[in-house]
Amino acid sequence: MTIKILIIIFIGFAGGLTVGSGFVAFLTVLGIIPRLTQLTKTFQLIYLYEWGIVLGAVVSGWLSLREIVFFQSGIWLIPIGLLSGAYVGMLAAGLTEVLNVLPILAKRIGFGDKIILLLMAIVFGKIFGSLFHWVYFINQ
Repeated sequence: MTIKILIIIFIGFAGGLTVGSGFVAFLTVLGIIPRLTQLTKTFQLIYLYEWGIVLGAVVSGWLSLREIVFFQSGIWLIPIGLLSGAYVGMLAAGLTEVLNVLPILAKRIGFGDKIILLLMAIVFGKIFGSLFHWVYFINQ
């Protein structure tokens, strides 16, 4: 093997460890799995939740390295895109809520009593930014 291939292997392995460590830290610090079992009252099944997350991460990582094509109608893109956007948006909103980012930001910039304006600015900024990205970069 040449030195170039060894460097590529090292960088790929280091990147995988970094992303994996961040994912585990995210789940551990926020206590996602114990909180989920608490809400669903399924404490005895916590190992299934853990294995589900591990297998989901491994399988989706493996699938992302393949070029899989589903031959479906373009109409399916609309609900899939809407549901994917809703999922990412709710995940981001849940994280900011858990970490109390918005109240701290509102106090720091002097918007403590106008937090609704701050939320609407974030929402409209996200909408317009996404539309700009879609129209300008995707449909060229």
